[in-house]
Amino acid sequence: MDEAGSSSGGEDGLVSQGPLVQDSIVLDGDGSVIAEARHHAVGFLARAEKEHGVVVSARARDLTQLVVSELVTNAYKHAPGPVSLELCVIGQVVEVAVSDSDPALPVAHAADTGRVGQHGLEIVMAVAQSYEVRQEPAGKRVIVRIALRDDPGGHVRGSRLQ
Repeated sequence: MDEAGSSSGGEDGLVSQGPLVQDSIVLDGDGSVIAEARHHAVGFLARAEKEHGVVVSARARDLTQLVVSELVTNAYKHAPGPVSLELCVIGQVVEVAVSDSDPALPVAHAADTGRVGQHGLEIVMAVAQSYEVRQEPAGKRVIVRIALRDDPGGHVRGSRLQ
């Protein structure tokens, strides 16, 4: 696990700080990489709590596992070759980034209660504070940010990033 220093930032401290804690893993192989990715994410958050005093709510831990599972599953199903998972704590959020070799950007489908499956991206977008996709020279990178602490108002998303 690598550490990086913080830079001075905006008043909310959510986006403008550099990573407090970061880690990455390359996943390659059979369907077991999805479980491996989930376990890696839980271990990362546990280390962030223990070694750096980061406060991680149970909700954030569960949502991080869910997001990692959905993003890695999509990458594994649609892109040949290895998948890269990067995790970092920046301010009050955990950033989950999944990169793969498929240049096609993911598309969320319109709501359809009769559709079986293919709801993963919709779920990710519903629970994330922010979601973005970047074209990379050899594929794409999906980046999701999840609030680490529970929102006092009970909202799953918490307050939006600026």
